[in-house]
Formats: sequence, C-alpha cells, structure tokens
Amino acid sequence: MKRHQVKPTLFSTLAGESPQLEHALAWTAHEGDGHCAVFAPLHYERNYAYPLVVWLHGPGQDERQLLRIMPEVSMRNYVAVAPRGPQARGAVRGAGYGWSLDDDLLVAIENAVFGSIDTACARYHIARHRIFLVGHERGGTLAFWLGMRHPRKFAGVASLCGPFPSGRAPLAHFDEAREVPVFLAHGRHSESYPVETACAELRLFHAAGMNVTLRQYPGGDDLHPQMLRDVNAWLMEQVTGMPSTEAESLTPLRGDEF
Repeated sequence: MKRHQVKPTLFSTLAGESPQLEHALAWTAHEGDGHCAVFAPLHYERNYAYPLVVWLHGPGQDERQLLRIMPEVSMRNYVAVAPRGPQARGAVRGAGYGWSLDDDLLVAIENAVFGSIDTACARYHIARHRIFLVGHERGGTLAFWLGMRHPRKFAGVASLCGPFPSGRAPLAHFDEAREVPVFLAHGRHSESYPVETACAELRLFHAAGMNVTLRQYPGGDDLHPQMLRDVNAWLMEQVTGMPSTEAESLTPLRGDEF
C-alpha cells in the first residue's frame, strides 16, 4: 500500500480569504507522482457521513483552485478533494496543469482521481454513495467522461463550461449512465463551448433520456460566483431529494433554453 504524505494547512492562510475560513482546513497530500488538496468543512462532525465533492480544476490551474472555489460553493456541506491534472507538454514547472482524454494519459488520470478519493475517505467520514464530480472547462469534460464511464461510483456530475466529451464512447454504459444526474453551466458568450455546441448536446441529452439541469450565465468561460452557488443548491437537491431554496430559478433542461 502506498504511503500518503499529508501536510495540514489553515485554509485561510492558503486562500487569503475572509475570517470565516479560519476554522476550515485544507490538506495537501502527495501519493507517488500525484498531488491533491483536501478540504474539511467548518465544524466537521465525525459522526456524520459527508457528501464528497471531487473538483477537477480548469486549464492552467492546479489542485489549489479548490481553496478558491469552496467558499463560494459551501463552507459546511461537504468534504472536497481536488487532484492535480498532468502537466501540459512544454509548460514551465509549476504551471500549465490541465486534463486530457488522450489514451496515453487516461489511466494515470483515472488513478489520480480515484487516489484522491481514497485520500479523502481515509481521513474523513464520507458517504460513498454521495460522491460528486464537479469540473471547470476541460475539468468539466473529464467529469462527464468519468461519471459516464463509472456510473455506479458517482452520485452526479456538474460540468461548468465544459462540453460533453466526443469520442471514446462516453455512453458505453448507457442504461446506467442515463441515471446519473447532471448539472450543466454554460457561459452565454463562451468561445470554447459555443452555443451551437451546447444546442447539439441538448438534442443528445434528450435522446438519451438523461436527467440534466441547465443554467446559462453572463460572460464566457469564467467561474461566475452565482454558478458556484447554484452548484451547491443542485448538490443539496441530490443529497436531500428536496428542491433547494438557495438556487435562483434552477430549471430542467429544455430544448428552448437558448
């Protein structure tokens, strides 16, 4: 069994955010060649099985992006973990991390994601049936791919400005994958995920009978604060089975959304 090297750090020290973060902890862990950050919520209660958010960072970011997004999602509702993507070819050291669905990287990426989940579960009380994939841009595409490839392992997928993967048979496990709830956030003026692509995916989702919730936001591919608050509302709907009062007009996916 591989040995985890774990370093605890005050969340507020890393994130440079408001005093409300001072009692939340972020841990950085190193296992083999992989790195991840783990977030423990405010007033962690060891007797409660927490939902786990697996954050797949955006391009050019790394696992520390988790420290900036969790205050906007929730400081109390989840344990969260973020693996680091592989370094892009030609990038300078310490920069240029991202995700790829290239065949030569997929096994390593799957190992990094599931290894980070094991790291979180080893330290905190996690509800194994409530593990959610949430990703930004290419991280969102990877969240789609992993969630559809391993539908029994994840309770839902949230893709923020990340298109559905093309190729590599993302719906190979169709009967099970269609049961995985999906939250899709789209930037109205996105260049990497244009409205034409989103509309084409709407038809695919409808044909597959998938359970998808769509929100469209101002701007392009940036992480909008309301986007992250809506992720929290959607996640809590999946956890509790009750409509959230926190979301601003969360709506089911329809063909006329755009």
